[in-house]
Amino acid sequence: MPSVTDVRPQWLPGARPGAWALGLLAAGLFYTAATFHLDERVFYSLQSAWHEDSRQARSLWLPEYKVRVEAQPVTSVGNNLSGLTFDDRRKHLWAVVNNPEELVALDLNGEFIARYPLKGFSDVEGITYLGDNLLAVAEERSQSIVILPVPAQPGNLQRADYASVSLPAEASDNSGFEGLGYDRDGDRLFVVKEHSPRKLYEIQGIKASLHGQLNLKIIDRETWIADKDMASDLASVHFDERTGHLVLLSDEAKMVLELDGQGDLVSFRSLWSGFAGLKNSVPQAEGMTFDAHGNLYLVSEPNLFYAFERK
Repeated sequence: MPSVTDVRPQWLPGARPGAWALGLLAAGLFYTAATFHLDERVFYSLQSAWHEDSRQARSLWLPEYKVRVEAQPVTSVGNNLSGLTFDDRRKHLWAVVNNPEELVALDLNGEFIARYPLKGFSDVEGITYLGDNLLAVAEERSQSIVILPVPAQPGNLQRADYASVSLPAEASDNSGFEGLGYDRDGDRLFVVKEHSPRKLYEIQGIKASLHGQLNLKIIDRETWIADKDMASDLASVHFDERTGHLVLLSDEAKMVLELDGQGDLVSFRSLWSGFAGLKNSVPQAEGMTFDAHGNLYLVSEPNLFYAFERK
């Protein structure tokens, strides 16, 4: 009677235990490479390195960003910290919490300044500063964008008091609008839908419509993201006014990507442990923004704050 170690599957009569182990290891490596699109990351890393001299001076150049503040809990926020934007007039950050719905002011070190309850709002995820003392926030499930003034004093902010626009797109209950970014010179609002499917929209004329110039134009920028498979979801978007580039945040891929004005990838920065000086991977990146000096700020659920600067 054969021993246990001699028993092999009939379709692999000559297989050895070592070969089985190597096969399983190879399968595991293949699965990991496919899941995290390692081939694509390597390709774009080599491409970025090849064009570094020509692109570095006229882009954000994300590979040079290093963490300054890592995983600092935001005091007074227990959970559900989401979108983030920089207010260049007040020199601080605005964030949103999606349950309970709140607008929160933070300084550039992630320290809490103030909060404003958002009454009548539902599932708020994204936020961006429009200039002229205006903020835009995105409600994920209803796929609505609400324009509201920056609060001048403490108190509740009532949704019914503000203008809004709904742009229903095919989505499940929890895969609607996730992030907002705004180009003030071009009056272009960029909107990302997280997944199922992931989407990038450009809405032209959003602020002009507030002054009676109803000439909204919605462009599906599918071609800008179709070949960026390594960003398997889209959690946030930022328009950089200094370079004219668009920055996308992917939570699942744990990375930040910089696109030029034609949607071509310029650079990217991994948010894995060991990259950008991070001791640990960013667990659930939700919101991202840059200030006027090009410093990067990021928030992660449940209530973590990160700051990066270009070295």
